[in-house]
Amino acid sequence: MENIDYSLYLVTNSKNKRNQEFLDIIEESIKGGVSIVQVREKELDLIPFYEKAKAVKEITDKYNIPLIINDRLSIAIGLGADGAHVGQEDIDGSIARDILGPDRILGISAQTVEQAKKAEKDGADYIGCGAVFPTSTKEDADSVSIEEFKKIKEAVNIPVVAIGGIKIDNVKDLKGTNADGISVVSAIMDAEEPKEASEKLLEEFKKIN
Repeated sequence: MENIDYSLYLVTNSKNKRNQEFLDIIEESIKGGVSIVQVREKELDLIPFYEKAKAVKEITDKYNIPLIINDRLSIAIGLGADGAHVGQEDIDGSIARDILGPDRILGISAQTVEQAKKAEKDGADYIGCGAVFPTSTKEDADSVSIEEFKKIKEAVNIPVVAIGGIKIDNVKDLKGTNADGISVVSAIMDAEEPKEASEKLLEEFKKIN
């Protein structure tokens, strides 16, 4: 899929949040410039995940923002979401593409040039690459150096989004990588003012491109 804006990519984390508070954060962040949302709730069982994703979709539909579902392809299809994102350990990229069909967005995580090239060959629309900084959200995440990120970006012809530990004060460290976007969890989900945090993150991202 073309013409997707990956600039500020919000990945959800509803842990320790009441449902309405969670939904308010997402809406406020979109008002602040979030351009795409991924529902990633690893701790939720199938039905609660579906219900949460459905509520998020009402918001993303309202603002015409693409909705991505992490890993659970059946929910992505059942909800009519715009796409899905899979990790290296979730499902082979080519199988994910077959299941989703040609018209939905497919994102694949990659930490190496080889993984990125395979993801592109398998039909990924974009790559999530990281963790570019230390992250508490995914403690087992492999780190990807800024240099490796650059190599991955140069090796493929699809957008590459930087993920992992991104905060307002370290976005500047991605200057020169040509990242197509920054993917953020805690810097928005745990912010006191999610709209303001989103505005500042987007402002910092625009400075490096």
